Amino acid sequence: MAGRVEGKIALVTGGANGMGRSHAMLLAREGATLIVTDRDEEAGQAVIDEINRQGGQARFIVHDVASAEDWGRISEQTLSTFGHLDILVNNAGILLFSAVQDTGDEDFARTLDVNVKGVFYGTKYMLPALKASGKASIVNVSSIYGLIGAPMVAAYQASKGAVRLLTKSTAVDYAQFRIRVNSIHPGVIRTNMTKDLLASADMENRLLSTTLLGRAAEPEEVSYAVLFLASDEASYITGAEIVVDGGYTTL
Repeated sequence: MAGRVEGKIALVTGGANGMGRSHAMLLAREGATLIVTDRDEEAGQAVIDEINRQGGQARFIVHDVASAEDWGRISEQTLSTFGHLDILVNNAGILLFSAVQDTGDEDFARTLDVNVKGVFYGTKYMLPALKASGKASIVNVSSIYGLIGAPMVAAYQASKGAVRLLTKSTAVDYAQFRIRVNSIHPGVIRTNMTKDLLASADMENRLLSTTLLGRAAEPEEVSYAVLFLASDEASYITGAEIVVDGGYTTL
């Protein structure tokens, strides 16, 4: 079914590459007008150019999600340009490979700044634009590592676990504004962030040994879950989590 988010205004953070790019492209194909934000201006503009070439409507804004000032600016721009926001996809994130005992204070703090504060600021500062929609959806990108334990990703797991429960808390607080809030928990996805994990067939086989479907996912396979939660098809879903992991967490 085409046009599943027809006429909606959507903002995707970290939209220049990887899953964020995929989310933005799919939402645009399904009829949304996109605001794509990222620190990577060149790649971000390339995404916008591609959406516009395909007949969509999109604009790019340079954005550090860990900056409250940046979020305030984007909130004002969204309201002045569009008058409201229907869909917020808090996708931007960073991944640090390090065990607890080897994780430095600065690395831990930076991971939480981007992965947790980025979601908190987006949820907080975009509230006026989301309220103006009258029927909005926030999709927060967490991870299976916000659900289960794993080696060598202490800061990342702490941040993604926080996103999971921040989502539920926000769902409670924002229900009064007719804003739904849900989280997505991807497994192993083929992006630049996971290229080191999938660098060889042996590493990939070991990493995916407990994945029932026996393979990593393509970004668009996660994007379709984002699209569902963003659309009116999910009108009675809030405070929920959708796991997109090929069965990794089932066993």
